[in-house]
Amino acid sequence: MNLLKKIEPKIILYHTLFWVAVWFFFFFFFSYNSDKIDYALWFSSGLLPLTIAVTYFINYRLIPNYLFTKRYWKFALYTFYTFIYISYIITLLIYTCLIFILKFNVNEMPPMSKNYFFILLLVVLVVGIISFVSVLNQSFKTASRNKELHNKILETQLQLKDQELHYLKRQIHPHFLFNTLNTIYGFALKQSQQTPDIILKLSNLLDYILYQVNKPLVSLKEEVLHIQEYIELEKIRFQDTLKVDFTSNDIDSTIQVAPMLLIPFVENAFKHGNLIDGFLRIKIEVEVVDKQLCFRIGNSYINHNEKDHENGIGLENIKKRLALNYPNNYNLENYLQDNWYFAELKIDDFNALIDDK
Repeated sequence: MNLLKKIEPKIILYHTLFWVAVWFFFFFFFSYNSDKIDYALWFSSGLLPLTIAVTYFINYRLIPNYLFTKRYWKFALYTFYTFIYISYIITLLIYTCLIFILKFNVNEMPPMSKNYFFILLLVVLVVGIISFVSVLNQSFKTASRNKELHNKILETQLQLKDQELHYLKRQIHPHFLFNTLNTIYGFALKQSQQTPDIILKLSNLLDYILYQVNKPLVSLKEEVLHIQEYIELEKIRFQDTLKVDFTSNDIDSTIQVAPMLLIPFVENAFKHGNLIDGFLRIKIEVEVVDKQLCFRIGNSYINHNEKDHENGIGLENIKKRLALNYPNNYNLENYLQDNWYFAELKIDDFNALIDDK
């Protein structure tokens, strides 16, 4: 009863109309070239329930439970038993109609009803066609569900990727801000004329860090300009103890990259760099050749444990962001050379990110 409640009336109507058509199909064959209409009528009416029962048994029992679950040998075995049952019922039906309708008069049997194998083939044909359509329909539904599930998984992965990128871009080290504010405080106490200039530079840099970072892409030229502002602020803080060697070729303003791509390297260099002979030395090189970006930064370093320089969330974040934004499209190397710690980043094709956007 519960199963019947779940079946839509429209489906019941379609099935009913189909089986009425099958009955007429049987009746047409068994009445062909014969005047025994009553025999064809009864024989078709007896054969129809058998065909219906076998069809539903195969389609709603054997196929879902054995064929779709890949228990093929059981499916073949039970299908074989089913056709033995069909053969038995057809034989029984032939003799029943012969006895009660034709009174054992074999000569009056319609030609089509005399051929046992033809009758069996007719039933198998109907069952086979319906089963084939049913399997095809189920396969199509399964493929559609799998595709829908795949699309949902991709959509979820994309959302997670966007959330992770947003989270990583928001993880800014607070030490730079604190150091700069302390510098501003010190200059304010001295009533230095540089104080407004420091505040303006900090304001521009914070605007870039906090607002431009929400954009999927920013101008590489703008990123480089903000690196220079960052360096200017650090020069004010370090006074005469900082030496920066910054080189960059002419960068086209149309070149775009992921935001906050290079600044974390600069921040990391100032954070972990050491004063040697009274100076913190920083080397920065930015070069764009065709579609390739080459970035190299080094800082003076006296602790020869490379792992100490890599600790913290700064470089870890940039590595994750590179993996998300430029998968299989970049190379990042970190190495020690004399009293220098270097990080080299090469992006083979920075347009790849633009194409994805």
